[in-house]
Amino acid sequence: MTQRHRPTIHEVAKVAGVSISSVSRALNGNTSNADMVARVNAAVQEVGYVPSMVAQSLKTRHTGQVAFAMEDIGNAAYLEMVRRIQPTLREVGYRLLLHSTGADAEDELGVLASLSQNYVDGLILCPLRVTGRHVEALRHPAVPVVVIGLLPDDVPVDNVRADSRVGARMAVEHLHEAGARRIAFIDGPLDTVPGRARHDGYRMGLEACGLKPDDHLIRFADFQFEGGRHSARDLLTQHPDVDAVLGANDLIAMGAMHALRELGRHVPGDVRVVGMDDTPLAATSFPPMSSVSLGSADRGRIAAELLLRRLDGDGSPPERVTVPPSLTIRESSR
Repeated sequence: MTQRHRPTIHEVAKVAGVSISSVSRALNGNTSNADMVARVNAAVQEVGYVPSMVAQSLKTRHTGQVAFAMEDIGNAAYLEMVRRIQPTLREVGYRLLLHSTGADAEDELGVLASLSQNYVDGLILCPLRVTGRHVEALRHPAVPVVVIGLLPDDVPVDNVRADSRVGARMAVEHLHEAGARRIAFIDGPLDTVPGRARHDGYRMGLEACGLKPDDHLIRFADFQFEGGRHSARDLLTQHPDVDAVLGANDLIAMGAMHALRELGRHVPGDVRVVGMDDTPLAATSFPPMSSVSLGSADRGRIAAELLLRRLDGDGSPPERVTVPPSLTIRESSR
């Protein structure tokens, strides 16, 4: 099979009537000669030349690419982030590469280590767990990095956070105001950043409402639908007097609603349900589900803007931005 001919920079130079170095300067934006740039661009279109990103990276250490590493690309909260990160980067000519880590710390550390290979110009990282090894790797990253999630204050990278403690407390207080007194909680793994924060917020909410925390009303799942469903069945079977369930994210809460339906319990008539993240899934569930927004879209946009500032050479101290939560009340908890 004959290999397809790939147009070269030499052909562009010949058609444009300029030197190879002039073509390189025009393509890299290193000239103010508008006439030469126009001639080079016309020649590029005529011969069908596509610059090699690998070669450009070796010469300029610039790839035009940014990576976003998150736990699960199928999670609607991360999709909301992507929908704001990608257009923000695209406006200034960057492409977005997505990497799903499965919340594997070794995978995340591997992503950080690979930054020295110059395959991207920057990274947005959203880890569920932050270990001491994460902290050390983030002290001297090879390219600019922004972390979405809670970091120790002395880690020298930009950090965008959600206040999920306050969000969980808001949800509990809402359920209490709606008349619930036996409020159960299905959390994510307690060794994760969001799992610990939401667990703390749940207990804070109970105490603020004058309710005594009861560890028997807490279950732990994996931030997935089936985990929420199985945990809710177990919880409601053992404690049929539960009159409200808070899920640590929308997937867990939707799983709980399915379990309640299987057990013949009505939402919200028998048991009220609230989720967290306020993804599109919450509004389209049946019944529509109340949920705490943790500003996924805003966190994605802010992270992209912070990264672009670093890529533009901003040497100011790292920023810590906290996006406040808000509660959207729908039929599932009224």
